[in-house]
Amino acid sequence: MTQRINYMKESPEFFKKMMELSGVENNSAIEQSIIHLVHIRASQMNGCGFCTDMHIKQAKIHGERELRLHHLPIWRESTLFAPRERAALAWTEILTKLPEHGVPDELYDRVRGQLSEKEISDLTFSIMTINAWNRINIAIKTVPGSADAAFGLTKAGLS
Repeated sequence: MTQRINYMKESPEFFKKMMELSGVENNSAIEQSIIHLVHIRASQMNGCGFCTDMHIKQAKIHGERELRLHHLPIWRESTLFAPRERAALAWTEILTKLPEHGVPDELYDRVRGQLSEKEISDLTFSIMTINAWNRINIAIKTVPGSADAAFGLTKAGLS
């Protein structure tokens, strides 16, 4: 597979703003370990190989347990995720594949039982951001692993 265009070169202003938006997550009210899970799960749902690969490697570098990474697609059945993580994953899934009639109150109330309003707001922006990255990387056919050296992902030991 060959990448179609170099969107970083063709649209540097947009790329810079997207990188800035992604950088805000470092100061999010949501802990980094949950942000990694959210990025991976949304990327899996969207079928973005580049982002799934990248975020699994980032999570591994930051200490995420390998079995939890394998359990992400089955998080509802898995006993490896805390209620707060489950709320974040449910919010990720509903916002990644929006239902025709929006987000049900029952799900919002369940998420609100685990996360503050600030946390829900920050998490929503994180989900919006990863979905945007997924869309550009799917459209452009960015090759999984192609930016490992540039992003320091070779440290994950998953080549």
